[in-house]
Amino acid sequence: MNQTVDMPELEGANPVSMGGEPSFMALTFELQDEIFAVDVTNVHEVIDPLPITLVPNSDPFAPGLINARGTVVPVLDLRERLGMRGLERTTDTRFVVLETALGDDRTKFAVVADRVYEVVEISIGSIQAAPDLSMAWPSDFVRGIATHGETLITVLDTSVVFQPELAA
Repeated sequence: MNQTVDMPELEGANPVSMGGEPSFMALTFELQDEIFAVDVTNVHEVIDPLPITLVPNSDPFAPGLINARGTVVPVLDLRERLGMRGLERTTDTRFVVLETALGDDRTKFAVVADRVYEVVEISIGSIQAAPDLSMAWPSDFVRGIATHGETLITVLDTSVVFQPELAA
C-alpha cells in the first residue's frame, strides 16, 4: 500500500510545480551506496574536502571543524548518525555545507558526502512513508522515500537528523 507523506514545510519552503503538482528542488548525494536528498534551500555550497581539525572529547557525530572561506564550520558525520560504516575519502568525496534551522537559530555546518550528484525536482506526491522494516536507520530522520525516474531517494528531515542532542 502506498502511503503519501504530508510535507507542508517543503511545499512552502521551495515551491515548484511539476505540471501543476507541488514539488521541490533537492540536492542529491550518496552515502554508502544510498542516495539521499536535502532541500536546496538548506544548501549553502558544495566544496572539495578540507582538512578537519578534530575537537578533543567531541561527539563522534560532530568530530571537528573546518575553515570554509574564513568561517569556522562544524563537520557532521551523517554516516555516524545513520549507523553506517566509515569510509575513506575518495576523489568523489565532497563537503555539503548546509545552513538550516536547528532550534531557534540558523546554523551552518558541513556534511561529508561520498559523492554529490545533482539538483533534481521531486514531486511531493512521489514521496512515500519510509517502510519501517527496510530502514537501516531511525525513520524519524527521514521525511520519506521519493522516486526520481527509476531511482529511490531518501529525503532527509533536516530539522531532526542534524539535531546535536539526538542519538541514533
